[in-house]
Amino acid sequence: MGARRPTQQIIGEAPAFLEMLEHVSRAAPLDKPVLVVGERGTGKELIASRLHYLSDRWEQGVVKVNCAALTESILESELFGHEAGAFTGAARTHIGHFERADGGTLILDELATITLRMQEKILRVIEYGEIQRVGGSDTLRVDVRIVGSTNSDLQALAARGQFRKDLLDRLAFDVITVPPLRERLEDVMTLAHAFAVNMVSELKQSYFPGFSPRAASALLRHKWPGNVRELKNTVERSVYRSDDPEQPITKIAFDPFDSPYKLTDLHEDAVPPARPRQPPLLPADLTQRLRDMERDLLIAALDRARFNQRMAADLLRLSYHQFRGKLRKHDLSGRPPQESA
Repeated sequence: MGARRPTQQIIGEAPAFLEMLEHVSRAAPLDKPVLVVGERGTGKELIASRLHYLSDRWEQGVVKVNCAALTESILESELFGHEAGAFTGAARTHIGHFERADGGTLILDELATITLRMQEKILRVIEYGEIQRVGGSDTLRVDVRIVGSTNSDLQALAARGQFRKDLLDRLAFDVITVPPLRERLEDVMTLAHAFAVNMVSELKQSYFPGFSPRAASALLRHKWPGNVRELKNTVERSVYRSDDPEQPITKIAFDPFDSPYKLTDLHEDAVPPARPRQPPLLPADLTQRLRDMERDLLIAALDRARFNQRMAADLLRLSYHQFRGKLRKHDLSGRPPQESA
C-alpha cells in the first residue's frame, strides 16, 4: 500500500514563491541530497515533504527527525538504531530512522544542531549507504535520500569549524531557499483568509465574514519576523477573539502578551536607556520637508509592495485613487525603474 499524500496545502502565488516551487519540482525526481533553508516559520518542513512526495520515492516512507529536540546519544540511537544490551535499558533491538526510511526519504530538521561526531557518521551513510546499529558489528545497507532543513547559515558555521565542510558539500548538491513572507506580500491576504476559514471551522461557526479594510492594511504593513507561522497564529488569534462572528475582523491581535497589566523586567539594566531626542534643525522649510517625507513614503510603499499600486495604497492607508493622485503630485510613475525609463 502506498504512502499517504500530505494533507497540508501549500498556498502562494507570489513570483518568489512560485519560482521556489518550480525549483522544488526540478530537484524532487533526483536521488540526491538537498538542503532546504530559510528563516523560522517559512514552511521549510512542508517544502522538504514536497520534495519527497514529488519524487519516485513517494510510495515509500518519509521519516522526519527534529535533531534539536534530542541529545547526541539519543539522536544516534534514533537515527542508527541499537542492538539489545547496547546500553543500560536497551532491552531489545531498536530499528533506527535510517532503516525505517530505507527506499524513501529521511528529513533532518534543525540540521545545524547536530554534533561534529554525528555529522561524520551521517557523512558515511551518504558516501557509502552503510550504517551500524549502536552496539552492533554488522554493516547494514540502506537506500535513503537525505533532505536537510535549517534556519542557520551553514556556510558560516563551516567556516568557523562548527559544521563539517565535507558534509556540507555532500548535502548541498542543491539548496532550496524558502522566501520570507515579506518577499511574498501578494500572498499575505490569501494565506490570512485560508487560516481564518480554518479557524472559523474549528470554532464551529457558519462562515468567515472577512477582514475590514483597516485590518487588512495592518496585516500588509506588518514585517512578519515569524513569517507564515506568525501569520497563522495572528490570524487564528484574531478570529477567535472577535466579539461578533458575523462581522468582519476589525482588530488584529499581533502580540499575545499585549495587556495593560503586562509584566515588565524590574532589573534596571534590562532596558537600555532611551536616546535623548534631537531637536530639529531650524530654520526649516516645513512645506518642503513634508513634501519630501510624503514622496519618500510613496517610494517606500511602492518598493515594499513590489510596485503593486493597490497594495502600496493599502500600506499607506490610502484609497487607490488617493494614492494615484499623490503619485501624479510628485511626478512618480508608480512602475519599476526599468519600466519607467
